[in-house]
Amino acid sequence: MAKKKVIHIGVTGLNNIDSPGPGIAVIRGLRENGKYEVRIIGLSYESMEPGIYMPGMADKVYQIPYPAAGTDALLQRLTYIHDTERLDLIIPNFDAELYNFIKLADKLAELGIQTFLPSLEQLDARDKINLFHFGKQHDLLVPRDRTIHQVYEIPKVATELSYPIVVKGKYYEAYVCYNYEQAEKAFHKLHAKWGLPIIIQEFVKGTEVNVAALGDGKGNAISIIPMRKMYITDKGKAWAGITIEDDDLSEMARKFISTTKWKGGFELEVMKTADNKLYIMEVNPRFPAWIYLTAGAGQNQPAALMHMALGDTVKPMKKYKVGKLFLRYAWDLIIDVEQFQQISAFGEL
Repeated sequence: MAKKKVIHIGVTGLNNIDSPGPGIAVIRGLRENGKYEVRIIGLSYESMEPGIYMPGMADKVYQIPYPAAGTDALLQRLTYIHDTERLDLIIPNFDAELYNFIKLADKLAELGIQTFLPSLEQLDARDKINLFHFGKQHDLLVPRDRTIHQVYEIPKVATELSYPIVVKGKYYEAYVCYNYEQAEKAFHKLHAKWGLPIIIQEFVKGTEVNVAALGDGKGNAISIIPMRKMYITDKGKAWAGITIEDDDLSEMARKFISTTKWKGGFELEVMKTADNKLYIMEVNPRFPAWIYLTAGAGQNQPAALMHMALGDTVKPMKKYKVGKLFLRYAWDLIIDVEQFQQISAFGEL
Protein backbone atom coordinates (compact mmCIF):
# COMPACT_ATOMS: atom_id res chain seq x y z
CA MET A 1 0.00 0.00 0.00
CA ALA A 2 1.44 3.35 -1.09
CA LYS A 3 2.25 5.79 1.62
CA LYS A 4 0.08 8.92 1.59
CA LYS A 5 1.65 12.29 0.96
CA VAL A 6 1.90 14.41 4.11
CA ILE A 7 0.38 17.90 3.93
CA HIS A 8 1.33 20.46 6.60
CA ILE A 9 -1.61 22.75 7.42
CA GLY A 10 -1.74 25.74 9.78
CA VAL A 11 -5.14 26.19 11.44
CA THR A 12 -6.35 29.02 13.69
CA GLY A 13 -9.48 29.19 15.86
CA LEU A 14 -8.50 26.74 18.62
CA ASN A 15 -10.66 28.42 21.29
CA ASN A 16 -13.06 25.50 21.70
CA ILE A 17 -15.08 27.16 24.49
CA ASP A 18 -18.75 28.12 25.01
CA SER A 19 -18.40 30.50 22.06
CA PRO A 20 -16.19 28.19 20.00
CA GLY A 21 -13.93 29.01 17.12
CA PRO A 22 -14.15 26.81 14.02
CA GLY A 23 -10.59 25.46 14.30
CA ILE A 24 -11.25 22.11 15.96
CA ALA A 25 -14.16 21.33 13.62
CA VAL A 26 -11.97 22.24 10.63
CA ILE A 27 -9.17 19.98 11.87
CA ARG A 28 -11.57 17.05 12.29
CA GLY A 29 -12.74 17.51 8.71
CA LEU A 30 -9.17 17.75 7.39
CA ARG A 31 -8.13 14.54 9.13
CA GLU A 32 -10.97 12.71 7.34
CA ASN A 33 -10.01 13.89 3.83
CA GLY A 34 -9.17 10.37 2.61
CA LYS A 35 -6.35 11.32 0.21
CA TYR A 36 -3.57 12.90 2.25
CA GLU A 37 -2.05 12.41 5.63
CA VAL A 38 -2.19 15.77 7.38
CA ARG A 39 0.13 17.28 9.96
CA ILE A 40 -1.80 20.00 11.76
CA ILE A 41 0.05 23.07 12.99
CA GLY A 42 -2.20 24.89 15.43
CA LEU A 43 -1.91 28.68 15.43
CA SER A 44 -3.14 30.16 18.71
CA TYR A 45 -3.51 33.62 20.18
CA GLU A 46 -3.89 32.75 23.87
CA SER A 47 -2.42 30.06 26.12
CA MET A 48 -5.83 28.98 27.42
CA GLU A 49 -7.32 27.93 24.08
CA PRO A 50 -8.44 24.33 24.73
CA GLY A 51 -7.60 23.20 21.20
CA ILE A 52 -3.91 23.60 22.04
CA TYR A 53 -4.07 20.67 24.43
CA MET A 54 -6.79 18.42 22.95
CA PRO A 55 -5.39 14.98 22.04
CA GLY A 56 -5.40 14.09 18.35
CA MET A 57 -6.01 17.63 17.12
CA ALA A 58 -2.85 19.73 16.58
CA ASP A 59 0.48 17.97 16.11
CA LYS A 60 2.35 21.16 17.06
CA VAL A 61 1.13 24.56 18.25
CA TYR A 62 2.64 28.02 17.84
CA GLN A 63 1.35 31.30 19.16
CA ILE A 64 0.95 34.07 16.62
CA PRO A 65 0.54 37.83 17.18
CA TYR A 66 -2.92 39.35 17.57
CA PRO A 67 -4.38 40.85 14.37
CA ALA A 68 -3.86 44.37 15.75
CA ALA A 69 -0.09 43.82 15.51
CA GLY A 70 -0.39 44.06 11.73
CA THR A 71 0.84 42.16 8.70
CA ASP A 72 4.59 42.63 9.26
CA ALA A 73 4.51 40.96 12.68
CA LEU A 74 2.32 38.15 11.37
CA LEU A 75 4.53 37.52 8.34
CA GLN A 76 7.65 37.43 10.49
CA ARG A 77 6.10 34.86 12.83
CA LEU A 78 4.69 32.72 10.01
CA THR A 79 8.08 32.75 8.26
CA TYR A 80 9.70 31.44 11.46
CA ILE A 81 7.06 28.71 11.74
CA HIS A 82 7.41 27.83 8.05
CA ASP A 83 11.18 27.44 8.35
CA THR A 84 10.55 24.63 10.85
CA GLU A 85 7.27 23.11 9.67
CA ARG A 86 7.31 23.69 5.88
CA LEU A 87 3.67 24.69 5.74
CA ASP A 88 1.70 23.82 2.60
CA LEU A 89 -1.51 25.62 3.55
CA ILE A 90 -2.99 27.93 6.18
CA ILE A 91 -6.72 28.04 6.98
CA PRO A 92 -7.59 31.10 9.13
CA ASN A 93 -10.93 30.87 10.95
CA PHE A 94 -11.58 34.24 12.63
CA ASP A 95 -13.21 37.29 11.04
CA ALA A 96 -10.76 39.69 12.66
CA GLU A 97 -7.65 37.95 11.29
CA LEU A 98 -8.80 37.56 7.69
CA TYR A 99 -7.75 41.05 6.60
CA ASN A 100 -4.11 40.38 7.48
CA PHE A 101 -4.06 36.90 5.94
CA ILE A 102 -5.66 38.14 2.71
CA LYS A 103 -3.14 40.97 2.44
CA LEU A 104 -0.32 38.46 2.94
CA ALA A 105 -1.69 35.82 0.56
CA ASP A 106 0.73 36.62 -2.29
CA LYS A 107 3.77 36.77 0.00
CA LEU A 108 2.77 33.50 1.64
CA ALA A 109 2.41 31.92 -1.80
CA GLU A 110 5.96 33.01 -2.62
CA LEU A 111 7.06 31.02 0.43
CA GLY A 112 5.11 28.01 -0.81
CA ILE A 113 2.19 28.47 1.61
CA GLN A 114 -1.22 28.32 -0.05
CA THR A 115 -4.43 29.96 1.16
CA PHE A 116 -7.97 29.85 -0.23
CA LEU A 117 -9.55 33.15 0.75
CA PRO A 118 -11.90 35.82 -0.61
CA SER A 119 -10.51 39.10 -1.88
CA LEU A 120 -10.44 42.24 0.26
CA GLU A 121 -13.23 43.64 -1.90
CA GLN A 122 -15.40 40.60 -1.23
CA LEU A 123 -14.58 40.77 2.47
CA ASP A 124 -15.58 44.42 2.72
CA ALA A 125 -18.74 44.06 0.63
CA ARG A 126 -20.34 41.56 3.06
CA ASP A 127 -19.21 43.39 6.19
CA LYS A 128 -21.99 44.09 8.67
CA ILE A 129 -21.57 47.80 7.99
CA ASN A 130 -22.17 47.31 4.25
CA LEU A 131 -24.60 44.38 4.37
CA PHE A 132 -27.83 46.27 3.61
CA HIS A 133 -26.28 47.93 0.55
CA PHE A 134 -24.88 44.56 -0.47
CA GLY A 135 -28.35 43.02 -0.31
CA LYS A 136 -29.87 45.76 -2.48
CA GLN A 137 -27.03 45.43 -4.98
CA HIS A 138 -27.52 41.66 -5.38
CA ASP A 139 -31.31 41.50 -4.91
CA LEU A 140 -31.08 39.69 -1.58
CA LEU A 141 -33.33 40.49 1.39
CA VAL A 142 -31.40 42.11 4.27
CA PRO A 143 -32.95 43.90 7.30
CA ARG A 144 -32.53 47.65 7.45
CA ASP A 145 -29.71 48.83 9.66
CA ARG A 146 -27.82 51.87 10.90
CA THR A 147 -24.20 52.26 12.00
CA ILE A 148 -23.60 54.37 15.10
CA HIS A 149 -20.57 55.60 17.06
CA GLN A 150 -22.24 57.27 20.05
CA VAL A 151 -24.78 55.94 22.53
CA TYR A 152 -26.95 59.06 22.17
CA GLU A 153 -27.70 58.02 18.58
CA ILE A 154 -29.77 55.04 19.75
CA PRO A 155 -33.14 56.83 20.31
CA LYS A 156 -33.18 58.31 16.82
CA VAL A 157 -32.29 54.98 15.19
CA ALA A 158 -34.81 53.12 17.36
CA THR A 159 -37.53 55.52 16.20
CA GLU A 160 -36.65 54.77 12.58
CA LEU A 161 -36.46 50.99 12.97
CA SER A 162 -38.91 50.50 15.91
CA TYR A 163 -38.33 48.30 18.94
CA PRO A 164 -37.30 45.58 19.29
CA ILE A 165 -33.95 46.25 17.63
CA VAL A 166 -30.84 44.10 17.28
CA VAL A 167 -27.61 45.66 18.59
CA LYS A 168 -24.55 44.07 16.98
CA GLY A 169 -20.83 44.19 17.62
CA LYS A 170 -18.34 45.00 14.89
CA TYR A 171 -17.10 41.40 14.69
CA TYR A 172 -19.22 39.19 16.94
CA GLU A 173 -22.23 39.06 19.26
CA ALA A 174 -25.71 40.53 19.00
CA TYR A 175 -28.47 41.39 21.45
CA VAL A 176 -32.21 41.78 20.85
CA CYS A 177 -33.24 44.89 22.78
CA TYR A 178 -36.82 45.88 23.60
CA ASN A 179 -36.14 49.33 25.11
CA TYR A 180 -33.50 52.03 25.39
CA GLU A 181 -32.04 50.71 28.66
CA GLN A 182 -31.31 47.32 27.10
CA ALA A 183 -29.89 48.92 23.96
CA GLU A 184 -27.63 51.23 25.97
CA LYS A 185 -26.29 48.33 28.00
CA ALA A 186 -25.64 46.30 24.84
CA PHE A 187 -23.89 49.27 23.20
CA HIS A 188 -21.41 49.70 26.05
CA LYS A 189 -20.78 45.97 26.35
CA LEU A 190 -20.07 45.55 22.65
CA HIS A 191 -18.06 48.77 22.47
CA ALA A 192 -15.78 47.61 25.28
CA LYS A 193 -15.28 44.17 23.71
CA TRP A 194 -15.12 44.82 19.97
CA GLY A 195 -14.76 48.57 19.53
CA LEU A 196 -16.68 50.87 17.19
CA PRO A 197 -18.84 51.14 15.19
CA ILE A 198 -21.94 49.44 16.58
CA ILE A 199 -24.61 48.21 14.17
CA ILE A 200 -28.31 48.63 14.94
CA GLN A 201 -30.40 46.28 12.83
CA GLU A 202 -34.13 45.95 12.24
CA PHE A 203 -35.60 42.99 14.12
CA VAL A 204 -37.08 40.28 11.90
CA LYS A 205 -39.30 37.68 13.51
CA GLY A 206 -38.95 34.15 12.24
CA THR A 207 -37.02 30.90 12.44
CA GLU A 208 -33.23 31.13 12.33
CA VAL A 209 -31.60 28.89 9.75
CA ASN A 210 -27.99 28.74 8.60
CA VAL A 211 -26.05 27.68 5.54
CA ALA A 212 -22.42 26.57 5.39
CA ALA A 213 -21.15 26.87 1.84
CA LEU A 214 -17.98 26.72 -0.21
CA GLY A 215 -17.26 28.66 -3.40
CA ASP A 216 -14.46 28.06 -5.88
CA GLY A 217 -13.79 31.75 -6.65
CA LYS A 218 -15.24 31.42 -10.16
CA GLY A 219 -18.92 31.57 -9.27
CA ASN A 220 -19.44 27.84 -8.72
CA ALA A 221 -20.89 26.38 -5.54
CA ILE A 222 -18.82 23.38 -4.44
CA SER A 223 -20.93 22.61 -1.38
CA ILE A 224 -24.08 23.97 0.26
CA ILE A 225 -25.38 22.54 3.55
CA PRO A 226 -28.46 24.13 5.22
CA MET A 227 -28.89 23.69 8.97
CA ARG A 228 -31.52 24.66 11.56
CA LYS A 229 -30.40 25.43 15.09
CA MET A 230 -32.09 23.24 17.69
CA TYR A 231 -30.46 24.66 20.81
CA ILE A 232 -28.97 28.14 21.17
CA THR A 233 -26.79 29.39 24.04
CA ASP A 234 -27.22 32.74 25.76
CA LYS A 235 -24.50 34.04 23.42
CA GLY A 236 -26.54 33.06 20.39
CA LYS A 237 -24.29 30.13 19.47
CA ALA A 238 -25.70 26.88 18.11
CA TRP A 239 -25.19 24.07 20.60
CA ALA A 240 -27.23 21.65 18.53
CA GLY A 241 -28.43 21.71 14.96
CA ILE A 242 -29.81 19.49 12.22
CA THR A 243 -29.32 19.39 8.47
CA ILE A 244 -32.48 20.29 6.58
CA GLU A 245 -33.75 20.27 3.02
CA ASP A 246 -34.64 23.77 1.90
CA ASP A 247 -34.40 24.53 -1.81
CA ASP A 248 -34.98 28.27 -1.32
CA LEU A 249 -32.18 28.48 1.23
CA SER A 250 -29.80 26.53 -0.99
CA GLU A 251 -30.69 28.71 -3.96
CA MET A 252 -29.96 31.84 -1.93
CA ALA A 253 -26.47 30.52 -1.13
CA ARG A 254 -25.94 29.55 -4.77
CA LYS A 255 -26.97 33.03 -5.88
CA PHE A 256 -24.60 34.59 -3.34
CA ILE A 257 -21.71 32.53 -4.71
CA SER A 258 -22.51 33.17 -8.37
CA THR A 259 -22.92 36.94 -7.98
CA THR A 260 -19.91 37.50 -5.71
CA LYS A 261 -17.65 34.73 -7.11
CA TRP A 262 -16.82 33.97 -3.49
CA LYS A 263 -13.60 32.06 -2.89
CA GLY A 264 -13.53 29.89 0.21
CA GLY A 265 -15.91 28.93 2.95
CA PHE A 266 -18.64 31.12 4.43
CA GLU A 267 -21.82 30.99 6.48
CA LEU A 268 -25.13 32.70 5.89
CA GLU A 269 -27.18 33.44 8.99
CA VAL A 270 -30.77 33.69 7.75
CA MET A 271 -34.15 34.47 9.30
CA LYS A 272 -37.07 32.69 7.66
CA THR A 273 -40.36 34.51 8.27
CA ALA A 274 -43.84 32.99 8.59
CA ASP A 275 -44.53 33.89 4.94
CA ASN A 276 -41.30 32.11 3.86
CA LYS A 277 -39.24 35.21 3.13
CA LEU A 278 -35.50 34.74 3.70
CA TYR A 279 -33.58 37.63 5.26
CA ILE A 280 -29.78 37.48 5.44
CA MET A 281 -28.85 38.61 8.94
CA GLU A 282 -25.10 38.12 8.57
CA VAL A 283 -22.52 36.75 6.17
CA ASN A 284 -19.63 35.19 8.08
CA PRO A 285 -16.61 35.09 5.73
CA ARG A 286 -15.18 31.80 6.99
CA PHE A 287 -16.30 28.37 8.13
CA PRO A 288 -18.73 28.34 11.09
CA ALA A 289 -17.94 26.46 14.30
CA TRP A 290 -20.44 23.74 13.30
CA ILE A 291 -18.62 22.99 10.02
CA TYR A 292 -17.86 19.38 11.00
CA LEU A 293 -21.57 18.69 10.45
CA THR A 294 -20.88 19.05 6.70
CA ALA A 295 -18.51 16.08 6.92
CA GLY A 296 -21.12 14.12 8.86
CA ALA A 297 -23.70 14.93 6.20
CA GLY A 298 -21.48 13.71 3.36
CA GLN A 299 -19.91 16.96 2.09
CA ASN A 300 -16.63 17.54 3.90
CA GLN A 301 -16.13 21.25 3.26
CA PRO A 302 -12.77 21.69 5.10
CA ALA A 303 -11.30 18.80 3.10
CA ALA A 304 -12.72 20.18 -0.16
CA LEU A 305 -11.17 23.58 0.54
CA MET A 306 -7.81 21.90 1.21
CA HIS A 307 -7.99 20.04 -2.09
CA MET A 308 -8.81 23.21 -4.06
CA ALA A 309 -6.03 25.16 -2.35
CA LEU A 310 -3.56 22.43 -3.33
CA GLY A 311 -4.72 22.49 -6.94
CA ASP A 312 -6.74 19.28 -6.90
CA THR A 313 -9.88 19.05 -9.02
CA VAL A 314 -13.01 19.24 -6.85
CA LYS A 315 -16.41 18.71 -8.42
CA PRO A 316 -19.54 20.36 -6.97
CA MET A 317 -21.18 18.13 -4.38
CA LYS A 318 -24.93 17.74 -4.79
CA LYS A 319 -26.20 15.15 -2.32
CA TYR A 320 -26.09 15.31 1.47
CA LYS A 321 -27.84 13.54 4.31
CA VAL A 322 -30.88 15.35 5.70
CA GLY A 323 -31.57 14.80 9.40
CA LYS A 324 -27.94 14.63 10.52
CA LEU A 325 -27.70 16.28 13.92
CA PHE A 326 -24.76 17.71 15.84
CA LEU A 327 -24.76 18.17 19.61
CA ARG A 328 -21.94 19.91 21.48
CA TYR A 329 -20.88 18.91 24.95
CA ALA A 330 -18.52 20.10 27.67
CA TRP A 331 -15.52 17.95 28.63
CA ASP A 332 -12.98 18.59 31.36
CA LEU A 333 -9.54 18.40 29.78
CA ILE A 334 -6.77 17.58 32.25
CA ILE A 335 -3.28 18.83 31.32
CA ASP A 336 0.03 19.29 33.11
CA VAL A 337 0.92 22.81 34.17
CA GLU A 338 4.25 22.37 32.36
CA GLN A 339 2.37 22.32 29.03
CA PHE A 340 0.65 25.59 29.85
CA GLN A 341 3.93 27.14 30.99
CA GLN A 342 5.70 26.05 27.83
CA ILE A 343 3.21 27.64 25.45
CA SER A 344 3.02 30.75 27.64
CA ALA A 345 6.77 31.19 27.95
CA PHE A 346 8.06 30.01 24.58
CA GLY A 347 5.02 30.33 22.29
CA GLU A 348 5.35 26.71 21.15
CA LEU A 349 4.08 23.34 22.27
